[in-house]
Amino acid sequence: MSHGGAGKTSLVEALAFTAGATNRQGRVEDGATVSDFDPDEQKRGMSRNTAVVGFDLGSGDEAARINLIDTPGYADFVGELIAGAAAADTALILIDAAAGPQVGTDTAWRVAGERGMPRAIVVSRLDRENARWDETVAEIQDQLGPQCHPVQLPIGLESDFTGVVDLVHRKAYTGDGKTASDVPADLADAVEEAREGLTERVAEADDDLTLKYLEDLELSDEEIENGLAAAIRAGTLVPIFCAAGTANIGSMPLLRAIRDEFPSPLEAPPLTATVAGQRRELAPDPKGPVAALVFKTSADEFVGRLTYFRVFSGTIRGDAHLYNHASNTDERISNLSNIFGKDLRTSGAIVAGDIGAVTKLNATHTFETLADKATPVAIDRPVTPAPVFSAAITPMSKADVDRLGPSLQRLLEEDMTLRMEREPQTGETILSGLGESHVALAAETLRRKFKVEVDVHDRRIPYQETITARGQAEYTHKKQTGGHGQYARVALRVEPMARGDGFEFGNEVVGGNVPRQFIPAVEKGVVEALPNGTMARYPLTDLRVVLFDGKHHDVDSSEMAFKLAASQALKEATNGARPILLEPILTLRIHVPESATGDVMSDLNGRRARVQGLEPNEAGGTTISAEGPMAELLHYATDLRSMTGGRGIYEFEYTRHDPVPAHVAEKVVAASQAGDGSG
Repeated sequence: MSHGGAGKTSLVEALAFTAGATNRQGRVEDGATVSDFDPDEQKRGMSRNTAVVGFDLGSGDEAARINLIDTPGYADFVGELIAGAAAADTALILIDAAAGPQVGTDTAWRVAGERGMPRAIVVSRLDRENARWDETVAEIQDQLGPQCHPVQLPIGLESDFTGVVDLVHRKAYTGDGKTASDVPADLADAVEEAREGLTERVAEADDDLTLKYLEDLELSDEEIENGLAAAIRAGTLVPIFCAAGTANIGSMPLLRAIRDEFPSPLEAPPLTATVAGQRRELAPDPKGPVAALVFKTSADEFVGRLTYFRVFSGTIRGDAHLYNHASNTDERISNLSNIFGKDLRTSGAIVAGDIGAVTKLNATHTFETLADKATPVAIDRPVTPAPVFSAAITPMSKADVDRLGPSLQRLLEEDMTLRMEREPQTGETILSGLGESHVALAAETLRRKFKVEVDVHDRRIPYQETITARGQAEYTHKKQTGGHGQYARVALRVEPMARGDGFEFGNEVVGGNVPRQFIPAVEKGVVEALPNGTMARYPLTDLRVVLFDGKHHDVDSSEMAFKLAASQALKEATNGARPILLEPILTLRIHVPESATGDVMSDLNGRRARVQGLEPNEAGGTTISAEGPMAELLHYATDLRSMTGGRGIYEFEYTRHDPVPAHVAEKVVAASQAGDGSG
């Protein structure tokens, strides 16, 4: 986990290479890494999908299975981060040595904390220009807490960064760190000082170690190592490591720490899940009932639908039948595999604590649980953020129209933070996500992966029209074409109704001027005319339409004639009833750093928004409650990030339609009359 560009993919590549899982170390710049195998990722040099890189480390008593889950660091793809965290045991958070903690650092820290995960930090890219160590550690401790403490020191910085010193064992490791050596003399004092601080922090986490440290003023290497592992599990200490992924410096010491000091999946506390309708704890026991959480679904052009899962209890075998109690479906397990980037490596069994993949589970979706049929288990679904940006997508050809629906469905199965809806008023297909980049890349995936060409553009604003006064009009429809003609006269009155009341039809005709059999035709004519108001062709709403008079002809009157007369009478009546435009209003809750509150408030005023309240939030910032017009907020997600350095987030929901100010309404009407309908 990290902010985007902190070096996660390069570090994963270095760790896999150092462990012997690959015979060459690829580079992000070359599009040749194990975990960035998607063409879009290779093209842009950034991760947008969660990737799993699993391998074995060591042999005999030191053998361990390690699954590294490489997650994207940019805000638009936080859903992938949340999904990856749901399958992990420990959060390894990278922080760029030159940049220090960034927005993505805060997000990763928060996601890990919400899941109660042990955390560790790697100060990465220590070989790069402007790399800092002491300052970065101080910033980490200031922003994330004093429980963050170095367990290593770097040997040199920038181009002089050649290795790391292990504070627990007082050993130096240069290069990839496979061979230990003595601590450089110029670092001896710094190592002793840092080791003493680490010893105190480890001792504070355990009563027995505290007592021994107070008596002896020191702890043995073994006591520190065991105490460190216990403190990491408990979350009372967050170790800080040193590394440079591309240069492959510090890799083996980090791998050993993952194996020896990070909690094993089998040491994890029991998982609380719903079992047979009751909340129960599931121990990570390979012999227990099967419970596996699906955390990722993808469509592979060669193997088809691919399902990634983490086994929390039991063992899944290649010939098993498992049950999805959410869809009441029996699923046959075929092509059971371990995962190494894009490569699937056949496995006979996936045990509790491990991660695997299987093909062709057509009824099982992301965040659903696979279990034994006799023991219905539902693991709690991770909560992903709601979309904050929407755009309209238009297929470019008839063939694209036919392929769009099924392709969107597959796309939404791959990404749980995307949403699709059909806007009933405008008829547009709306694709919503966590930002403009998110939606743009989703459209690119439609083009590349599903061969569907779409145009992405701003959605049309679903304005409405209404009236503010009573009005009335009559209209005579008369047409003579030889033989039977067409004749109907309709007199209508329109009256405003309360906002949100919609439409109501009334009949006050007496004396049979409009025969009873034609009343439904009048109402139908009115209803069919409502979607096209007289100001700008937006739907009419919140009005009562009353038929109060009319006239018919014994021969020439018909349902069609009365329907046509009614639609024209409605237009003339509303024209005389002071029509106005209504626009959709959104309710906003905006969470920003305190330092950005003034800028955000000023920006809201410029968007015709009304601030309704401010309150401090748990993150130490400010939460702003406001209402504003949709038309002014289409690109608010991007603008808010710009104003807050990426630290502002918001939620919104539609609340009602309100009158559009006159000067704005003029522009909307002019745009409609010009034919673009943009408003």
